[in-house]
Amino acid sequence: MYDSLKSSCDDFHLYIFAFDDIALEILLKLQLDNVTVISLNEFENEDLLKVKNTRTRAEYCWTCTSSIIDYVFEKYNVPSCTYIDADLFFYNSPELLLNELGDEKSVLITEHRFSKFARIFEQKRAGRFCVQFITFTNIIESRAILKKWISQCIEWCYARYEDGKFGDQKYLDSWPAEYPNVHILEHQGGGIAPWNVRRYRFLKENDKILGVGSAIKGNFEIVFFHFHFVRILSDGNADLGWNRLPKKVVDLFYRPYIEKIIEKEKFLEESYPGYKMTYSKVNPLGVRENIKHLYKRITKFNLIQMPADYYGLSDRS
Repeated sequence: MYDSLKSSCDDFHLYIFAFDDIALEILLKLQLDNVTVISLNEFENEDLLKVKNTRTRAEYCWTCTSSIIDYVFEKYNVPSCTYIDADLFFYNSPELLLNELGDEKSVLITEHRFSKFARIFEQKRAGRFCVQFITFTNIIESRAILKKWISQCIEWCYARYEDGKFGDQKYLDSWPAEYPNVHILEHQGGGIAPWNVRRYRFLKENDKILGVGSAIKGNFEIVFFHFHFVRILSDGNADLGWNRLPKKVVDLFYRPYIEKIIEKEKFLEESYPGYKMTYSKVNPLGVRENIKHLYKRITKFNLIQMPADYYGLSDRS
């Protein structure tokens, strides 16, 4: 994500929150340009620590999202702050999206824009909006929304659908009606993801990937792709999740991304003795998930095999 942001954007500053010791050690040693690394010891407050042991690792990360944004405002007094997921990859500058806020709006949120099939199974549970790219400006109206979201996430943030809630995400569903200063992103290139790719067609033109738009609006630039669920397996396959993906999407987006991930894994393992590649053998989430995993193995659904030399797996089981 950092490499893609740096190659597509000239002016940015990234605040990276390291959620374990090895990540903190490596990030500090890398001394990345335009980056401030923040440890858990610096960031965690009493409210977060009270609920930490009641959440899984993923749930705690979700719980922290809103507090992370608030920490950056309080510590660094920046005029605006955009939270971005670590599994985004940028193809163009996010400035194309941030420019939509203008002077009248102070919070920007992005829709899932589910394809028809994905909407049936996902929208009720996961919500209309995705906490993948969300912007707050440092003004009273925007900070008030953020503070309420923080308190909601402290109170309840779990990886299950319950009473109209899901993680930190379903809270956003009410924002457009509740707050007049919230803007819903219009640019189609912000938030291309496995749950919506079947809504679009894509083409490659002069080494750039474009979305095919209408005759009136024309084609649109891809700003970022959200590589949700990608898992690199120890058998030399990459698992692309459960959304059915057109072959062209796999070839244009997924294969180049996975190659970059593996290159980065190799670099980290060779450069930092404490780091080990973490290729998954099975899904650790219980019998139901392992049955689904077995189905994937048999049918090869959304599994792509990469050349063995990408993995260095000759001595791995």
